Amino acid sequence: MKINHLTSAEENLMTLFWQLDSFYLKDIMEKHPEPKPHQNTVSTYLKILVEKGFLSTEKEGRIFKYTVLIPQADYKKFLLKELSHKFFNNSGKEILDFLLNTKLVSQENLKEHFNVNWELRPLKVKEPALEYADAILNPKKKKKNKEKKKKKKS
Repeated sequence: MKINHLTSAEENLMTLFWQLDSFYLKDIMEKHPEPKPHQNTVSTYLKILVEKGFLSTEKEGRIFKYTVLIPQADYKKFLLKELSHKFFNNSGKEILDFLLNTKLVSQENLKEHFNVNWELRPLKVKEPALEYADAILNPKKKKKNKEKKKKKKS
């Protein structure tokens, strides 16, 4: 089943629906935090979410019972794949680098998750030996060393 994007308002309601899993309109109105939206507004969003395939309906007498069809984990996976595609060249490594650099994930989080005992350190790059540059920039040091060697031999 293809998952579609949700608007911010739809996501807010779906967060409540994912907690309930199966519910009636009256359940939503009871559980929704203040300020509560109007019942007609919630009813309109329910119809939209049914059309988008996030919810199913079952008529029980005069009222509808709604059931979540797309689990929250599947929607999160969809959003993360979209984010990865648009901003991180489909690279999990780029996402992880971003999370570490922005301190959204710490080394401690990684250690806990993977249950390993290691520490990330910046890569130490071996500085190149600049013999020719040293000879040009510090000619006196080498001359002194040669003079000392000559004096010792005498």
